[in-house]
Parts: sequence; C-alpha cells; structure tokens
Amino acid sequence: MRATSDLKTTAVTALVPAVWGTTYIVATQLLPPGRPLLAATLRALPAGLVLLAVARRLPHGCWWWRSGVLGVFNIGLFFGLLFEAAYRLPGGLAATLVSTTPLLVVGLSWPLLSIRPTRWSVAAGATGVGGVALLVFRSGVPLDVVGVVAAVGAALSFAFGIVLTKRWGRPGGLVAFTAWQLVAGGLVLAPFALAVEGLPPTLNSNAIWGFAYLGMVGTALAYVVWLRGIERLAATRVSLLALVSPLVAVLIGVAFVGEGFGVAQMVGIVLVLSGVVVGQRSQSVQADG
Repeated sequence: MRATSDLKTTAVTALVPAVWGTTYIVATQLLPPGRPLLAATLRALPAGLVLLAVARRLPHGCWWWRSGVLGVFNIGLFFGLLFEAAYRLPGGLAATLVSTTPLLVVGLSWPLLSIRPTRWSVAAGATGVGGVALLVFRSGVPLDVVGVVAAVGAALSFAFGIVLTKRWGRPGGLVAFTAWQLVAGGLVLAPFALAVEGLPPTLNSNAIWGFAYLGMVGTALAYVVWLRGIERLAATRVSLLALVSPLVAVLIGVAFVGEGFGVAQMVGIVLVLSGVVVGQRSQSVQADG
C-alpha cells in the first residue's frame, strides 16, 4: 500500500514540472515582450490572493517571517530570474539550466537536512547533468550570458526553497501555506517591476489568456500539488522530477518554434529520463521527512 501511494504521489507531482515546461513558450509567445518582472509579478500575486481568499487564514507566529523567506526563494527570486532567462534564452536551454536544481538540492540537503548523498542520488544527478548538457549544447543556439546567469540563479533559488520547505514543514492547511508564499513573493516582485519596467502596458487578449493560464494552472494549482509532493517525498526525489520540465519545453520548442533537435538531444532525453527513474530509488519516502 505504501509503495502504491508513493507511486501515485510521484506521478501526480511529476505533472507539475510538465506544466512548468510550457512556461517558456507562453512567456515568449503570449506575454508582453521585455517585461520579465511584470510577468513574474502577475503570475504570482493574483494567484496567491485567490488562494488566500479560498483559505481565509493568515500566518501566525514565526510563520510570518518563514513564509516571507520561502516566498522569496520559491516564488519572488525564482520567478524573477526564471522569466529573465525565459525572455533571453531558447525554451529548452532555459528549462534545462534551471533543471540543474536536483544537484543543488543533493548538496544542500547534507548541511540543512543532515541527509548525506547516496550513490543513487549522485548517480541520478550525474545522469541528469549528462542529459542536460546534451540538450543545452546544440549547434546554432546563441548563449546570452545574462540569461544563463539568471537560469542558474533560478535553479539555486528553487533548490533553497525546496530544502527549506522540507526542513520547516508547514503549520496548517496546504492551500493557505501556498497562498502565503505566493503573496509574499508577489509583493517582493511588485516594487522591482514598477521601478525597473514602469507601469504595465495595456494587455491584449493573448497576454490576458497567458497570465490566466500561468497564474491559475501553472502557479496556484501547480504549487499546491508541488508543495504536497515536497511534504510526502524525499527532497532529492521530488527535485529530480523537475527534470520533466526541460523535456516538455524542448519538445514544445521543436514543435512550435522550430528549435533544432538531433541525435544528441534524443540521447539527452534518454539520460534525463534515466536520471528521474534512478532518482526515485535514492531514498525512501520518509528518508528525510
């Protein structure tokens, strides 16, 4: 029964990075160009306010500042850097760089969760890196330095968020816990968006649909499921599921944007999927809980 429940949790949680893999195409094709901070703010804050209205519960005690910290790492800093990378890099490249998160989680879990890396987690991470490298280094793909730095920074922020979420747990309802972080992250982003990018432009129908999809499906619903997965699965295991995101992003980039795809990318996909599968053997469900 426990193994079956574990498998179901893993499968449901894996749907989240699959949805996140569509972020890059939505950001570049539907949202206003050159407005990464606006995109990040409008993705996080409205979704958080909707969930807060549903949960009708505010943080208490130490969870005011903890929610703020988690909101910065899981949402504010992560979203800001993620959209900067998405606007500057091809979708597959941005997604694969961000998907180096599992290796960072393995490293951070030792000092913060007292979980030493296992041979399975190291093997999964190394396999995933091999797949990432093959997916990234394609001929004809321009490398924007700022975009690459933003993508790596997003991965580091995401990794901190996962490990701290696992370390602190949650004080109450999952919807409220998600809402606090989204609102905190959105409030952190808003002044930077106004200061750097100015007032938002008039949004056309494509932008409205894009923000609605990213906010409600890719953020509100996705983060409730993602945080549930972090709670029930080992941190290294759930982070390795993030490797699903570049697979979706690459395939969408090939199908709709005409990004290059060859033998190296096919091998990269096999390696990334192998990393995900191997990573599920790295620890038991309760190993770091």
